[in-house]
Amino acid sequence: MSVYPRMVGFVRPHSGSILLATVAAVSYAALDAATYVLLIPFVDALFVSGGATARSSGDNAAQALLDATVYSWVDLTGDPLIAIERIIVLILCAFLLKNVFAFTRGYVLAQAEQGVSRDLRNAVYDHLLGLDLGFFARTRTGQIVSRLTTEIEQFRTLVTREVGRLFSSVFEFLAALVFMLLISWQLTLAAFLVIPLAMGVWGPLVHILRRRDRRAVDLGAELNAHIVETVSGVRLVKSSSAEEVERGRFNRLTADYYRHFMKAESARSLAGPMTEVLAALGTAVILWYGSRLVVNAEVTGAQFVGFLGLSLKLYAPVKNVAKFPAVAQPGLVAAERVFEFLDTDAKIKDRPHAKAVQGLEREIVYDRVSFSYHQGAPVLEDLSFRVPQGTVLALVGPSGAGKSTVVDLLSRFFEVSSGSISIDGVDVRDVRVSDLRSLMAVVAQETVLFHDTVACNIAYGRPGATAEEVAAASHAANAHEFIVGLPDGYDTVVGERGVELSGGQRQRIAIARAILRDAPILIFDEATSALDTESERLIQDALARLVEGRTVLVIAHRLSTVQRADQILVLEDGGLVEYGDHETLLAQSGRYRALYDLQFGLTPTVVKQ
Repeated sequence: MSVYPRMVGFVRPHSGSILLATVAAVSYAALDAATYVLLIPFVDALFVSGGATARSSGDNAAQALLDATVYSWVDLTGDPLIAIERIIVLILCAFLLKNVFAFTRGYVLAQAEQGVSRDLRNAVYDHLLGLDLGFFARTRTGQIVSRLTTEIEQFRTLVTREVGRLFSSVFEFLAALVFMLLISWQLTLAAFLVIPLAMGVWGPLVHILRRRDRRAVDLGAELNAHIVETVSGVRLVKSSSAEEVERGRFNRLTADYYRHFMKAESARSLAGPMTEVLAALGTAVILWYGSRLVVNAEVTGAQFVGFLGLSLKLYAPVKNVAKFPAVAQPGLVAAERVFEFLDTDAKIKDRPHAKAVQGLEREIVYDRVSFSYHQGAPVLEDLSFRVPQGTVLALVGPSGAGKSTVVDLLSRFFEVSSGSISIDGVDVRDVRVSDLRSLMAVVAQETVLFHDTVACNIAYGRPGATAEEVAAASHAANAHEFIVGLPDGYDTVVGERGVELSGGQRQRIAIARAILRDAPILIFDEATSALDTESERLIQDALARLVEGRTVLVIAHRLSTVQRADQILVLEDGGLVEYGDHETLLAQSGRYRALYDLQFGLTPTVVKQ
């Protein structure tokens, strides 16, 4: 779909503001041109004795208009000082009114600008939240941030400010043109000899600018992505003493961006000088030809002065119109990139007749499930097992065995390549995504906390929770004691990603969040593997209360945490190699026993990676 109709689609809801801005722009243009026309009676009153004689020698449409308006109130045949005073009052009134319209135009146009920006940013963010995890794995965070910030601002600048300036320039041009024609069509024709040249200055450069601006915008997004990556991984950068490496990478990116930006700007900067040269050429033509008309008494000197002022005014809008294709390129490129993002298909979506589910009553079934992120590279292959309601299932195996993928498929973060996953006999693909995920609470190894209060982080996913419910969940998670010891208790802001808290404290808040969510299915991604002994004891105690009566899937890296699981699945290379409880698997002396012995240092077994 063409970018232009889609741009109009975001502008249309603000058509009322734009219409008012248009009326104000037309009124401003008419009054702005009128101030130059008022120079004619001013010059007549100041320099011509007996203004009637001067007017009779320049009988034309402009003079007739002045006779019907200005000269009906300003008598040039009387005291010239009184006439000049009245003309000055008219000029001041015209300036006052045109600036009232200028304010109105600017204010309502800003209202439309921000409305378009808000609507587009909301649309992009809404679409972003609907995309599957595969998109986020493929796309750098900085690229996404760039769409929501820099490129939307460039889009806004184009569709409202630059287009508004274009239309204002057109109105100013037309208003000046009308008054110029009223004064002298011959002089107007002379002035237009150079205007086609000015309009054509940027024609050959538009395609070059589009290509260069596209590259500059791409590099700007790369800069954003690099900054986000560096800030997110600053601990690794410092611990690796890699500051100089990152400085070098960033300097190369900024140098590349500078080079491409200046290439585009070198072409864009030609607009001003070349248009000014053409304007000077046009003015010279008008001076030469206008002088001949004055000498031949075809126009008066006062009319020529007014025409000259209008012609000089004419070139500013011509300049704006001539260079619009160039200044529009960054906004057009940004619009293309934003709409490309909006066109990214969300692979995980509700089917037309998706069902609602209220809970888990019987079992979760994986039936011959296979999955691959890329063609020809299977992560899971022909995996089948059952998880009865109220049982604890542990997934163990070496890194890359597919443990996390198993639970990601249950949540439909990704779709199975073949086979099916069902809850109480209903394929999860036939369940509404929101309902499916409402059945689950996750406690991950890397706790995600937002830059908000402790209470809000615990209530995340259940925003209507009361303070008493939040406190009860915190007590159950062994978190209440340390929370009330924080500077502002439950109202303490935890900092970005919870940097103000220890690892154990963050994990207990995550458990409190899961308890408050009260979901029938719990997913643990080794929630205690990176904690000290005391923190682990507190968290294990909280987890024991949390799992009661729920169906639990545990991704286990430390086998000491899964010995009480009802079922243990041993995965390797995407397949199920062993299945049973802890005692049974130890007795089999198979893959699980090898992992167990290696982890506890009982034998020198080498685990296949």
